[in-house]
Amino acid sequence: MHTEKLAIDPASQPPQDSYKLLIGSVVPRPIGFISSVSAGGVPNLAPFSFFNAVCGNPPVVCFASGVRQPPKDTLANVRATGEFVVNIVTEEIAEKMNLTSGEYPAGVSEFAIAGLTPVASDLVQPPCVLESPVNMECKLLQIIEVSTRPLGGSLVLGEVVRFHIDRAITQNFRVDAEKLRAIGRMGGNEYTHTRSRFEMIRPGV
Repeated sequence: MHTEKLAIDPASQPPQDSYKLLIGSVVPRPIGFISSVSAGGVPNLAPFSFFNAVCGNPPVVCFASGVRQPPKDTLANVRATGEFVVNIVTEEIAEKMNLTSGEYPAGVSEFAIAGLTPVASDLVQPPCVLESPVNMECKLLQIIEVSTRPLGGSLVLGEVVRFHIDRAITQNFRVDAEKLRAIGRMGGNEYTHTRSRFEMIRPGV
């Protein structure tokens, strides 16, 4: 089937247009619900849809924080403390997660705004989100300053030093996607469920 495609040069377009193409095409994106604390011990909780796993040994995850002035609390906190926690967002806490995405003043607790429960981590200072069935305590490995332009960002790499997994959703280290019910981010204000899935066996070559 023949389709006509547009050839678009990002360098000749406004950054907002390239951004819209990215978030509309790279879908669905997992959501990193990141808890952190400031150097003074003030907790923060914020969602990031530029998030993924990048390495299995050691286990490493990443998230990207967009350019802001002043920098987003999460990025400033991770720079100051070298620690953060990734909490997986499920259908059950989706609306609460969305409440934390507002531009609140520094010092405001997103945990309180969303009605989520902070619980002490084992190895890092930032708390885990009790209502999330999967928490990953992370130690900072590296921050890569990708771009300081408008809509630019910083890539944060963290080593997972402790997993907390709800016993009800896992067996033999495999997470049951049907029980997890994670959500993903689409373009604009849209999200997606992960209920519809299909299986393909990798060919043996």
